[in-house]
Amino acid sequence: MDRSGFVKLSVVAFGLVVCSFFIRGMSQLFVGQTTAEMLQAPLAIVGFSILVYLFVRATLDAAGIWSVGET
Repeated sequence: MDRSGFVKLSVVAFGLVVCSFFIRGMSQLFVGQTTAEMLQAPLAIVGFSILVYLFVRATLDAAGIWSVGET
């Protein structure tokens, strides 16, 4: 993975987490709170998992173990 791919993946992960909050808030207007949480959960879990992976990858890059390549 190069640096531009790393940035694109981080933007996608952040977008998924933000989108999950919007889905939860908007769906609470139409369905109950528990259903809204079930609709929000998959996006939040995937987005958070990608962010954890990117954090680990950046830490390993800073330590010099697994580098994020140039272009």
